[in-house]
Amino acid sequence: MKALFTYNYGEEKMNAIEKLGYEIMVINEKDIAYTEDMKDVEVLICYDPFFTLDIGRMENLKWIQLSSTGIDQVPKEIVKENNITLTNNRGGYSIPIGEWIVLKILEIFKSSYKLYQQQKQRQWKIDTSLLELYRKKIGFIGTGSIATEAAKRLQGFEAHSIGVNTRGEKLKYFDKCYPIEQLDEVLKVSDVVVLTIPYTDKTHHLINKEKLQMMKKNAVFINISRGSIVDEEALIQHLQEGNFKGAALDVFEVEPLLKDSPLWDMDNVIITPHNSWISEMKNERIFRIIYENMKRYIENQPLVNQVDIEKGY
Repeated sequence: MKALFTYNYGEEKMNAIEKLGYEIMVINEKDIAYTEDMKDVEVLICYDPFFTLDIGRMENLKWIQLSSTGIDQVPKEIVKENNITLTNNRGGYSIPIGEWIVLKILEIFKSSYKLYQQQKQRQWKIDTSLLELYRKKIGFIGTGSIATEAAKRLQGFEAHSIGVNTRGEKLKYFDKCYPIEQLDEVLKVSDVVVLTIPYTDKTHHLINKEKLQMMKKNAVFINISRGSIVDEEALIQHLQEGNFKGAALDVFEVEPLLKDSPLWDMDNVIITPHNSWISEMKNERIFRIIYENMKRYIENQPLVNQVDIEKGY
């Protein structure tokens, strides 16, 4: 059985895949384009080769394993038309992103950026605006593995984690969960709003001018999901009007963030370059999922992290 990898996970790991019974091709994702020797590839392990790789020409392709959680890069019509199974890396980046969320909440509550700037200027000036995380309400819009890992870590601060999911299903580490129909209630009471919901047609610009105005004026706003879940122009205007104690943004509607975006110059905005998922363990965790699924696939067992292409997650 032939498998195409667009990333080399190292000799030891690739040998382990071959021992399962696969013939492996490895082509760097940046250089990939369809060639005739891909005609009999049955399994594709990748992140986003779809701009240059026409998977519609891969007649034998049966399964795509993504190294990402999001699937918006995937040519969905081809996947549906050719009945290709799609699996993702759900849970693979949840721990570092969960840590990142807690870090950014604390950085904003403790005015770290402002104090670092004072340090550079050798300025000794006490900042009396610092806040405690203790007993603050952290509203997670989306309660998947990323939100769960963040909520788990917030327990140590005795913060109150509340979540929004499809049916209001109660989950471990959350004090209470609400159905998506009660999103407005959560936005109104949250001291921190964290976007961890998948991007779909239904969640495009879920956070718009109206929703932003529902939030507390001094709330903290965090987005690690997808930039297009937020109406970025409305967010910029909201921040320019003096709202929010701070915002931490790891994702944007256009990436890289345009150099003329007003977000760059805002003192109460922390910008990171879609970087929250990075850690020294990233390849270890994604490979565990890849190996487990490739073992299951060759043994005709159900795959983990299967994606519903219609729902988008």
